[in-house]
Amino acid sequence: MNLTVNEIRNICDSKEELEKGDREVSGVVIDSRLVGEGFVFVAVTGERANGHSFLKQVFEKGAACAVISKNIDEVCREYGFDKENLGPCFVVEDTLKTLTAIAAYYRSKLSIPIVGITGSVGKTSTKELIAGVLSVKYNVLKTQGNFNNEIGLPLTLLRIDKEHEVAVVEMGISDFGEMSRLSNVARPDICVITNIGQCHLEKLQDRNGVLKAKTEIFDYMGKDSVVILNKNDDKLSKLLRVRVGKALNSEGYEVSPLFFGKDMDAFDCCIAGNVKNLGLLGSDALITYGYESMEVHIPLCGEHMVMNAAAATLVGRKLGLPMEMIKEGIEKATACEGRGKIYEYKDMTLIDDCYNANPVSVKAGLKLLGITKGYRTAILGDMFELGEKEKELHYEVGKAAASEGIDRLICIGKLSENTFCGAKEMNTGMKIFYYEDLDSFLKEIKTDIFAIIPKDSSVLVKASHGMKFTRILDTVFEIMEN
Repeated sequence: MNLTVNEIRNICDSKEELEKGDREVSGVVIDSRLVGEGFVFVAVTGERANGHSFLKQVFEKGAACAVISKNIDEVCREYGFDKENLGPCFVVEDTLKTLTAIAAYYRSKLSIPIVGITGSVGKTSTKELIAGVLSVKYNVLKTQGNFNNEIGLPLTLLRIDKEHEVAVVEMGISDFGEMSRLSNVARPDICVITNIGQCHLEKLQDRNGVLKAKTEIFDYMGKDSVVILNKNDDKLSKLLRVRVGKALNSEGYEVSPLFFGKDMDAFDCCIAGNVKNLGLLGSDALITYGYESMEVHIPLCGEHMVMNAAAATLVGRKLGLPMEMIKEGIEKATACEGRGKIYEYKDMTLIDDCYNANPVSVKAGLKLLGITKGYRTAILGDMFELGEKEKELHYEVGKAAASEGIDRLICIGKLSENTFCGAKEMNTGMKIFYYEDLDSFLKEIKTDIFAIIPKDSSVLVKASHGMKFTRILDTVFEIMEN
């Protein structure tokens, strides 16, 4: 990692003597199960376990040192450890803040480009497309799973090793100031903002607040950095000039963003046109940037994936990929679990989009479901962190479901009663069902799934992560496979 134990000690501002001398570090983790020879273990106190209780175990596995928040003598007494059997332990006030400091220091030593992706909707699918495109030419490290917050981002950056040539990191926030802290660590060379939607309104209040919070990313970018924005977004399209690097230099640097969009006539944008929506098979499009064009098949379902492909095209061109390599990367893309992945059965097609939900993404999912073949069933759950307008926004989603030609709508959760009412008001003849909680719904489908979800259905499953809608998928998988 081009990082040593002595450097870790200095970051921790520790006076601990290194009796065995300095040594190189081979990894930094907070999960004791991931510790290998030469690793740094950062002891974090979580809901389920206290990292300090694993100190003996991590040093037995070859850890180079540990970062702890308790006096080492106190830890030994509490857990019955022999201090002589432990390696260097650096005591700090807050181990998570120290993890961030280690990642920021490590990032400062890296020379590879970092692509940071944020936005209200589509961060993960855009990250996957960009990483897939860049992987045609480069060795790419990308964010895994939901490691996009103030713990996940530092851990992601600390996974970069000498083999990697570029990193693509997802940056998710829910409040003001979070993006500044993430950006201070990541220092992205290229940033992509997918859109400004109705997310995390409980703290960000409205879309103007979302815009302000997301664009904090600019403050920690250098003067030669690249800003890539969605031209079809009414908020982002107005940012014709942006100032970057204000946290690094009081004056900052003014740059002109690059834009991507769909069905537009703008020579200086990366444009996706002639879009042919193929339903669950994806889309075909003509992507044009300047004088270059390519016909490409985007194998991910939903027209919003065309926009993601345009963004990936811009990133690829800025990092030196020719159009033919970009086309190859886009056409190899695959969907992630929980984000539009398709499961085909004899009597049912499942669209697994249950990782997260907000009004924009749910309406996009309903639009996709509306053009699928056969009987169309939407299973929708509560959307969280929407603030004072949460009931109104759920109500609007119900109306949207009715307007998209959905045959059956199943609403689950207390807030989703408003979705039920919104759909009912439209009086389109769509069959609508409401369950106050997930257990009630699961009980019914275990009894007779086809009484609830008719055969030959295309089924959209979508809700906020906290609704635990993966339980629906697990139950359906078990039923269909038996």
